[in-house]
Amino acid sequence: MVKAFRLGSTVLFAAVLMAQQSPPAQTSVTIAGKVIRVNYSAPSMRGRKIFGGLEPYGRVWRAGANEATALHTDANLDIGGLSVPKGDYTLFVYLDPKQWQLVVSKATGEWGLDYDQSHDLGRVKMDMSKPPKPIETYKMTLSSAGANKGKLQLAWENTVAEVPIALK
Repeated sequence: MVKAFRLGSTVLFAAVLMAQQSPPAQTSVTIAGKVIRVNYSAPSMRGRKIFGGLEPYGRVWRAGANEATALHTDANLDIGGLSVPKGDYTLFVYLDPKQWQLVVSKATGEWGLDYDQSHDLGRVKMDMSKPPKPIETYKMTLSSAGANKGKLQLAWENTVAEVPIALK
């Protein structure tokens, strides 16, 4: 009984420590009266090489830390050419040194590492750029681009990736 308690408290302590190192974050935007929201965890570099290091190229990344990154939309969307019906989704990113792809998964309520390609709604190429200086803490931003348009931007380390969003 004591061993089970110690193991349980160690796991709980590790989970609390991870949450402190990668706190929960949210970004949202209202376009034409419809809310689009992303909940994610925001890790920091802390002296580490992130892309091509901690997060290797040629595989899918959870687009944050801890629990899977969650997308909620009150409207039917076009995300970079992908038709996304209103509802709840999980976001991942396929990492490539030159061209990232945003992955929209129909699976929800997952831990961030539970990626299963069979649940993909689809993938879209992201526009890539470099920030003027390294970005210490990962940040996702939803913003309006006028009328029925917006964009989703992911920024961390030496990479900024974004994709346009339009209400359908």
